[in-house]
Amino acid sequence: MLRPASPPTPKRQAAASAFGAIKKGDFSMSHAHSAAAVDIGRTLDHGPFSSLQKMVVLMAALSIILDGFDGQLIGFAIPVMMKEWGIARSAFAPAVATGLVGMAIGSAFAGYMADRIGRRLVIAASVALFGATTIAIGFAPNIDAITVLRFIAGLGIGGALPSASTLTAEFTPLKYRTVAVTGTIVSYPLGGMLAGLFASFVLPTLGWRAMFWIGGALPLAYSFFLLARLPESPRLMARHSAQWPQLRTLLARMQRPTAADAPFVDAVEQAAGQKQNAGFGALFKDGLARDTLAIWMGFFMVMLASYSAFSWLPSMLTAEGLPVSMASSGLTAYNLGGVLGALGCAWAMSRFGSRWPLALACAGAAASALALKGVDFHQDASLLMLGLGVHGMFVNGVQAPMYALCAHVYATHIRATGTAAGLAFGRLGAILSSFAGAAIITSNGAQGYLSLLGYAMLAALVALFLVKHHIRGRRAADTPSTNAKAA
Repeated sequence: MLRPASPPTPKRQAAASAFGAIKKGDFSMSHAHSAAAVDIGRTLDHGPFSSLQKMVVLMAALSIILDGFDGQLIGFAIPVMMKEWGIARSAFAPAVATGLVGMAIGSAFAGYMADRIGRRLVIAASVALFGATTIAIGFAPNIDAITVLRFIAGLGIGGALPSASTLTAEFTPLKYRTVAVTGTIVSYPLGGMLAGLFASFVLPTLGWRAMFWIGGALPLAYSFFLLARLPESPRLMARHSAQWPQLRTLLARMQRPTAADAPFVDAVEQAAGQKQNAGFGALFKDGLARDTLAIWMGFFMVMLASYSAFSWLPSMLTAEGLPVSMASSGLTAYNLGGVLGALGCAWAMSRFGSRWPLALACAGAAASALALKGVDFHQDASLLMLGLGVHGMFVNGVQAPMYALCAHVYATHIRATGTAAGLAFGRLGAILSSFAGAAIITSNGAQGYLSLLGYAMLAALVALFLVKHHIRGRRAADTPSTNAKAA
């Protein structure tokens, strides 16, 4: 049974008045209905968190685990390939950069397509693409081939993140949304952590080629499972009357039965005057320009720091004279800390809102990176690993919850586009890291590298503090909201 409707608010009254004038495809049908309209936003936001919804979140998270697993394999392989092929570290900068360029393009294109053809197909296609291309990297004869293949793999790796986070947000009740979206995105460093453990076993025994073969086969197989079992976003389906029969079936499976002839509306978004076909330009309208630019800069700086670690941390540690096994352990510690930090920050955001937890996490990331400059890597290996874990905890405590912030700021019709655009701009910071990391390690060693991480996170602090529509904490959420964009 659906929960009884609460007394109508002015926004819902406005939406109800406008309902009869909305054209076919924009939340209504071309003929009269006897059943009352179902508000899809209210139904999803305040209903139970059913087993099907939890399964969808788990499937989205697993796709991102594999995303992070494949995305970070190159960082573990570079020191081994340098020795095997006898080439310098700088020769791998184009391969790292083109992979990140592919991620930027993949993020933007996938977000655009996910808002038009659906989240489900885009996620499955992205996972299949990076899986198949990762297998191909294992057959690469030289660095030029790896450079091309990393670009193609990057298209899929970049495409999976915004689509999966958007699908999670649209399947999860409001009460659990921040934690669920963060849990999905934190799966990226979790995948990187698993990649580190995997690499430490496979590289010495089977070599880097087998590492890519196995690493690509797993997501390729999983993509077929996604096609077979992953449902489409109910919030997106509600926007198209032709999909309402399938939507009613899906809602019944989610413990939200509806009348057989009931139409669907999204009252809050309609009341805000939002249009179904708004595109990229909508990110700068209706008071969103400041938030969009601030989110873009936040993503840029955080990804400059995080991808400097993902791509170059093992190389920096080996350049300082540490063995390859310890270098891999350093990135594993970074990712493990990231998992804990992201979940902790998500919990804090659900209680206190997003502004101060994100600001404190940025400050902690900067302080921990700069503090590591005083550690002797050879004499204090345990302290080094702890410091890298703490730094990863704070960096990913910022990056992963930023997807939940995007889900809050942008509404359904531009949510995937907004998230993907921020992520695509952030990839420019990641691309910069591919060249800056190699150059700084070569010229200034660990001291310069750690300074890069610290100052990037200070800049992220400033950017994210400028966001206007932050997620509100539980206490603030109990008061009437003036922000209709938080779907």
